[in-house]
Amino acid sequence: MNKVEMHHLIMAAKARKGFSWDDLSAAVGKAPVWLASVCYGMNSAPQEVAAHLCEVLELDAEVATAMTAYPVKGWDQAIPQDPLIYRLYEVVGVYGPTLKDVIQEKFGDGIMSAIDFSMHVEKIEDPKGDRVLLTLNGKFLPYRSW
Repeated sequence: MNKVEMHHLIMAAKARKGFSWDDLSAAVGKAPVWLASVCYGMNSAPQEVAAHLCEVLELDAEVATAMTAYPVKGWDQAIPQDPLIYRLYEVVGVYGPTLKDVIQEKFGDGIMSAIDFSMHVEKIEDPKGDRVLLTLNGKFLPYRSW
């Protein structure tokens, strides 16, 4: 089973059972964004997490095996059409150079890790319209000289 087939089976089971990512996160003890990334095939899960999630979703061991396989992390280079994903690209396009400059001013010449990394999504209620709070938390990795 490949990651695409795995994803479709997981999403169908999630919908059939009426679970949210928060529900599944609580069931397996992992953050919702990380768990969703595993289910989308962009990360691999430890065997015990994959087995537990498959138990919760009533999926067979073949799905768990696919979840433990190392992914190929790539994405389509085309501009995304989904409005939410497009807006995230827009944020990086508009603010990317600014964030790079501010981060390097505070930390020095380097990058933010996407490996030693966590991400969280929160809903902030606001009378003018609810707000999305994204927290990106990555280790700073300085460039080294030799």
